[in-house]
Amino acid sequence: MAGNIFITFALLASVFSIIMYYLTYKGYTNTKNLARIGYHLSTIAIIAASAYLLHALLTHQYQFSYVYNYSNSDLSTGMLMSTFWAGQEGSFMLWLLFTAISGLILLEYTSKRGDLEYRVMMIFTLALAFLLVMVSPGLKDPFTFIWSEPTFIDIKNIKQSYLSLPFMQQFTFSDGNTGQTLIKMNEQLAGLLAGNGISIDQFIAFGKGLNPLLNNFWMQIHPPMLFAGFSMATAPFAFAFAALIKNEYKDWVKQSFPWLLAAMMILGLAIMLGGYWAYIILGWGGYWGWDPVENSSLVPWIVGVAAIHTFIIQKKTQSGEGAGRFVKTNLILSILTYLLVLYSTFLTRSGILGEASVHSFVSPGMMVYTLLILFIGTFTVLGFGAIAYRWKYLEKTFTSEDNMLSKELALFTGSVALIAAALIIIVGTSAPIFGTAVEISFYNELGLPIAILLGFLNGLSLLLRWKKTSEKALLDSTKMPLIISIVLTIAIVFLGGIKDFMAILFTFSAVFMLVVNLDTAIKIFKGKKSFLGAYVAHTGIALFMLGVVATGWFTREEQVELKEGQMTNVFGYNLTYTGYTPIENGEKFKFNITVEKDGSSNIIAPVMYISSFNNSLMRDPDIITKFTNDFYVSPVSFEEGGGKKENNSSATKVTVTKGQTTEYNGAEIKFTKFDFPPDAMAAMQSGKDFYIGALLEIEFNGKKYNVEPKMETKSGQRSFVGAKVKEANLNIELLNLDASGKVELSLSQINNNNTESKIEEVKLPSLWVEASIKPFMNLIWIGTLTVVLGFLIAAFRRTKEANK
Repeated sequence: MAGNIFITFALLASVFSIIMYYLTYKGYTNTKNLARIGYHLSTIAIIAASAYLLHALLTHQYQFSYVYNYSNSDLSTGMLMSTFWAGQEGSFMLWLLFTAISGLILLEYTSKRGDLEYRVMMIFTLALAFLLVMVSPGLKDPFTFIWSEPTFIDIKNIKQSYLSLPFMQQFTFSDGNTGQTLIKMNEQLAGLLAGNGISIDQFIAFGKGLNPLLNNFWMQIHPPMLFAGFSMATAPFAFAFAALIKNEYKDWVKQSFPWLLAAMMILGLAIMLGGYWAYIILGWGGYWGWDPVENSSLVPWIVGVAAIHTFIIQKKTQSGEGAGRFVKTNLILSILTYLLVLYSTFLTRSGILGEASVHSFVSPGMMVYTLLILFIGTFTVLGFGAIAYRWKYLEKTFTSEDNMLSKELALFTGSVALIAAALIIIVGTSAPIFGTAVEISFYNELGLPIAILLGFLNGLSLLLRWKKTSEKALLDSTKMPLIISIVLTIAIVFLGGIKDFMAILFTFSAVFMLVVNLDTAIKIFKGKKSFLGAYVAHTGIALFMLGVVATGWFTREEQVELKEGQMTNVFGYNLTYTGYTPIENGEKFKFNITVEKDGSSNIIAPVMYISSFNNSLMRDPDIITKFTNDFYVSPVSFEEGGGKKENNSSATKVTVTKGQTTEYNGAEIKFTKFDFPPDAMAAMQSGKDFYIGALLEIEFNGKKYNVEPKMETKSGQRSFVGAKVKEANLNIELLNLDASGKVELSLSQINNNNTESKIEEVKLPSLWVEASIKPFMNLIWIGTLTVVLGFLIAAFRRTKEANK
């Protein structure tokens, strides 16, 4: 009850603040201070509500449905705190909290800049009010009591001493599908318990706990940073709207620039932290899988970065009373960045991507779905409506032509290329809404030429001058960087054995970008060090691009069987599986592997376990990290030793990525997509029966056949159902499904009289792993940190300029 009181009060105070700021804008006196009081009261109430929810989580107040569904008494304090944002309700609360705190800083920032405060805070507080509505009672309310709607609780989560109460029999049920015994929690049971002096948090001993995919260190860092970036992206929208209200377009760029830089720095770091999390913990084997929800957070960052470059042009070309160039572009991009943040939230929280993304939440209900659309619609109408209202003036006042050889045109062209990349990603990401999906190759094939162009444009823009550059000056300044870049590229191509033409172009683009930015940074370092930000950030992007070349084109993968005590060579590494060790009270098992190479020896221990949360097999990889490469080992399956076994030497194990094809015995086998039923995600999270299928297209002798091997979970037991194509004499066994878009298959002939089978007297324990070499993976992480450093330097510089 207290939490809902805080939220309701915060909503009323925010609405009051909006009205007071609007009256200030209309010329009323003494309303600005009232608006400030309203905003401060709203923020205090939001902080109080957040603290109340955190206290409920830390003290295991299972009378709240949210606390029961996402936390557990066994979690560490840090992980228990991270359950604050584990579900939809909590993630909205986190976004709300960061938006409110950002608003306090923004209020202080704008209050010192003339009439800017009421124009900016009016729209910013409106965004805050919408978020408050989202977590209001009846919607995504984290303070809903568990008995408000009938909830079935596993009997193992109930304190056993209360099960003997005389009235408990009428609330006890058995699930015929899973064999579980469940307690029906409703208002009647809550009343009976209260009448016996038993509180709900006493009656319920354990919560459901945290999804095992989220139960790791990075859950404590990645989501808060992501929502901090989302929150700060509200500010550039508010500054653009404030400029449109006043119809004055010179100072707003200087005022908005630090906020745009800070927002994109935090959002960019959050995105790559998510990639790092996926790589080192989740066992997906890569840092980016073009998952629709991953993409939806990347798109606003790309558009925001495009805005940064056109902001630079407008600020540099300002003179006297002139606002500078690309005013219209900057207004549109500032508005679009926040709208894409809202669209990202819609894709993630609406449940619309439930079948297409491993990140997507289940459907929040029609009311919240409608409110999300209303949220996006309102800010779209406000932003683009204001631009449409001022368009005639903007078109008449801010139209200019640029010389072909100018820094302005190069930066603008780069921004256009970034927007083109964002458009490609948003089209592919939104495809599931219309009942279709795109392959990973869609992003790679369309995005690669744009990335190559961006590298060249970036290097070229630093060699061009503002307004106009003569052909001779450009040739003189380009000659040496080009020669160095060509020499370095040739060296990389020969040493790395690069044969793909697009990979060579991409390498040359990255090297050219790196050479020009390093050269410029070295020159600037001797003078104005505060101007280093852009060049440091671009150096980081160039390093990142080189890391993409190494990992994208030269990663080698192989699935191997490691028999206990027997050495197996993989990519020059000698692997010996030495047995498994129970950890965490026997709930998990680490599989010990000795890795030897060039006289050095390491022990790695990938982990597998059956999660009690959803009865699924979970896998954690282990990595040997060197500067030149990562040796990455992800567990696949384990077979106990003992007894006898029949060995079919004709079976072939393969791993197929979505959209790719493998060949076996004259048959072409293509993995098209997962069959992920709409209710599978909810069933998986609640421990109910579900299945996930892998749709395969088999082509043999000019004919095509479609089959669907499946992974099924029934009554907590997982099994795999294979498929046969008699026409191709093909037997397909499904071994594993990977969330990154891969399936592991065992292929054999249905009738093979020539197959040699033998009986082995002793079957050794064996561990199947997927081992891979990922060259220069460190360039990805070093590049990311360098980009963040560059953003940080630039943000400090632009903040100082804004204070002048």
